[in-house]
Amino acid sequence: MPPILLASGSIYRRELLARLRLPFDYAAANIDESPLPGENGLALASRLAQQKAHALADQYPEHLIIGSDQVAVLDDQLIGKPGTFERARDQLRAASGRSVSFLTGLCLHNARSGRSQVACVPFTVHFRELDDARIERYLRTEQPYDCAGSFKCEALGISLFRRTEGDDITSLVGLPLIRLVDMLEAEGIQVP
Repeated sequence: MPPILLASGSIYRRELLARLRLPFDYAAANIDESPLPGENGLALASRLAQQKAHALADQYPEHLIIGSDQVAVLDDQLIGKPGTFERARDQLRAASGRSVSFLTGLCLHNARSGRSQVACVPFTVHFRELDDARIERYLRTEQPYDCAGSFKCEALGISLFRRTEGDDITSLVGLPLIRLVDMLEAEGIQVP
């Protein structure tokens, strides 16, 4: 089996990939994550996933490299990681009672053969009506300032949802494992 590299410094993605019980290394791929002029969420998520995987190919020439990136979209506007309490509060206020699409780009790049498989996995979150007190309690408790959309669905953030819609809940955390297993199998790796 070729060695596997996760092109990410994200603890969330590492925890997800560990579920597959395959040995892997990880390294952050430092790329410019700015959207290109006129680039929509689907194109951005796919492009960034590919750039992350390809950015480490020279350093890891024998590896299967996994790149992933997530973009949140509300009313055709890209929503990034909030970084601060104030921006997270604004994001959750905007999402209150509405639906936000999360587009997770995924690339499995075989550095040896140069072959890349790319997909973008959508997932939609339908939020409850959120008043300011609920938003503040949530943000003070969980502090999801490094998460697109300002929540952690694998934790208390799930309490903010009315319902979800999508094929793979792991895509919402940032690494769509169902699609990744398909990609790994195409490279000859069986899971489990």
